[in-house]
Amino acid sequence: MPTQRPPAPPDPRIGVLGSYGGLNTGDEAILTCVLSCLRAHRPQARLIVLGRDAEHTRAHQPLADEVLDWEGVSRRPLLDTLSNLDLLVLGGGGVLYDGEARRYLRLVEAAQAAGVRTFAYAVGAGPLREADDREAARKVLSAVDELVVRDEESRLVLEEVGVEGHITVTADPALLLPPEPFTAQMMAREGVPPATRLVGMSVREPGRAAEHLDEGDYHELIAGVADFLVRRLDAHVVFVPMERQDVRHAHAVLSRMAVPDRGRILNGTYSPGQILGLMRHLDLVVGMRLHFLIFAALSGLPVLPLPYAGKVFDFARRLGAPALVGVAREQSGLLLAELDRLWDEFPQRRPELIARVRGLQDLARETGVRCGHLLDSLHSRTEEAPETEDAESPPAVGESREVPSRTGM
Repeated sequence: MPTQRPPAPPDPRIGVLGSYGGLNTGDEAILTCVLSCLRAHRPQARLIVLGRDAEHTRAHQPLADEVLDWEGVSRRPLLDTLSNLDLLVLGGGGVLYDGEARRYLRLVEAAQAAGVRTFAYAVGAGPLREADDREAARKVLSAVDELVVRDEESRLVLEEVGVEGHITVTADPALLLPPEPFTAQMMAREGVPPATRLVGMSVREPGRAAEHLDEGDYHELIAGVADFLVRRLDAHVVFVPMERQDVRHAHAVLSRMAVPDRGRILNGTYSPGQILGLMRHLDLVVGMRLHFLIFAALSGLPVLPLPYAGKVFDFARRLGAPALVGVAREQSGLLLAELDRLWDEFPQRRPELIARVRGLQDLARETGVRCGHLLDSLHSRTEEAPETEDAESPPAVGESREVPSRTGM
């Protein structure tokens, strides 16, 4: 009698939890890249996004099979969804900070309690000063199957909180985003003049991630930078909002410029890939938003970050880009000198920038490799399930070529 083969394992159900739903272009870029990675590794997987605006995600993320809101909904159906997953992916992006971390981690903890495997996908962390958020991070993240963060700053924050086990540092998932066309017609609709030098600028609201920013100071500082670049390069300035609140701050900067007629604020709604495509029209970039800087670096542009938080300073360091510590009006002279040097020296610096970006992209791919190992282990566990409760457990999973797994913690 022929030996019966065990049934093929069902296609995995993978949840992706984050701050998704059109609130921030960077977060949407991350979601696009995470879903693409998961789909490439498991083409038949059912991908379920848990975000903050399900309607927006359904309209803009064709790789998602199912989209659910996790805020303001009944708890029981949400817990049922979590318990029926094979894997819950937290992030990527900066989801672990005061006031928010505990909310995400409650869902991760619920999945863990139901026996669901969990993977932190190049998340960002900090600031974490509130007791409830710190305790949630220490407890829940110590129990994930693999904890991957996107920068050294996040690793240091989580180690200080007391998270146990190895923390792997890779890079932001959005480094793998493919560009989409941003056409000349789109530029014309935005009132951007053709055949002229263009400087891209990104400003942001203070908010929790930039709570120490003084609005008046940094609006004045960036207006001075914009005026300098208009004179120095005979350029126009294009302000690129990466979040809705950015529009107000771009207008505040524009109103302080000596030559406001040389500035434009993008008003249309664009995908992350289109904003990345916009970069090919620009000659230089000055910015605060992390993913605006990432898009510029991917496009091989001279980049001057304006660090308002550790994640931006960390990215500037890894990029080899000049970066001041903080965004304050008294730094104006130093900032203009850095811009002058950056513009003059960039032809020599560009090969190093390209090499550094490729290295960061390799690190971003490593996150997907690690998540893929964990997915592979789900199949192995199904196919080699023990026949009795006393059978030996399957081997540790999620291991990569250089860093040990957190499985079994």
